[in-house]
Amino acid sequence: MIYDVSHITVYSYEATVASTRCALRLIPRESSGQKLLRGAINILPEPDIVSERTDFFGNQITDILVRKPHSKLCIELTALVEVARLEPPHLSQTLPWESAARAALAMSSLSNTAPVHWLYPSRYVGLHQEITDYARVSFSPGRPILEAADEFMCRIQKDFVYDPKSTDIATPLLQSFQSRRGVCQDFAHIMLAGLRGLGLPAAYVSGYIRTIPAPGQAYLEGADASHAWISIWCGDANGWVQLDPTNGLIVRDDHIVVATGRDYADVSPIDGIIVSAGKQELDVSVTIKAV
Repeated sequence: MIYDVSHITVYSYEATVASTRCALRLIPRESSGQKLLRGAINILPEPDIVSERTDFFGNQITDILVRKPHSKLCIELTALVEVARLEPPHLSQTLPWESAARAALAMSSLSNTAPVHWLYPSRYVGLHQEITDYARVSFSPGRPILEAADEFMCRIQKDFVYDPKSTDIATPLLQSFQSRRGVCQDFAHIMLAGLRGLGLPAAYVSGYIRTIPAPGQAYLEGADASHAWISIWCGDANGWVQLDPTNGLIVRDDHIVVATGRDYADVSPIDGIIVSAGKQELDVSVTIKAV
């Protein structure tokens, strides 16, 4: 499947901004089953400095500096992405989850795909016994890791309510877990906390899902905006498998990966500093079309 991606972000400022410095993680990354055919970022006003870099996890970052005074900042991503992922392994044919946990600890590699980087607490994903116990219900002794993770994911999708007004990025993880409400980033963080609490490596994935579903398919939560899901390491034989707890499904060709990290702090689409005073308004529009 080939997707035409459009992501427009507009900041409107109450007072004139003297300068803006931003790091943009918007261009979809090259990854297994995904190929970037074309990608560009257009910015108004035109930045004085633009530079490109790749972070440790392999995400593409565009750094910009706008020195001219402005009252509005418009950032537009346009991209063409081909997605053709392999079929995931059969749930019951993956190794026991305890074996995956032991294998992750035994690995000596520190490469950017090594499971060790996703075993421990991170800025937004702490370890909480309450969440670990909730996850453990699905991880009975000797159960295949992907079978258990799939059930855990589906329980989150069933037990939690998608409510964009209930949380924001500052909402503590345990609060969103106890309220059983939140958005895709909350559900991804909760699933990460549960898996890591059991000693299983799991990464945060940001990106998009197709805006208009294929005929006969349901509309997915998280469309028309940036989306978030997780990737769990299932051992050397099966590697990383992506799961979407917001929609309760194994990721195939409806998802487009932009960035991967330990949690939202590693993959924020736009972060930076402005020199100004007063309030700002944010308007975001995302459209994903299958072409």
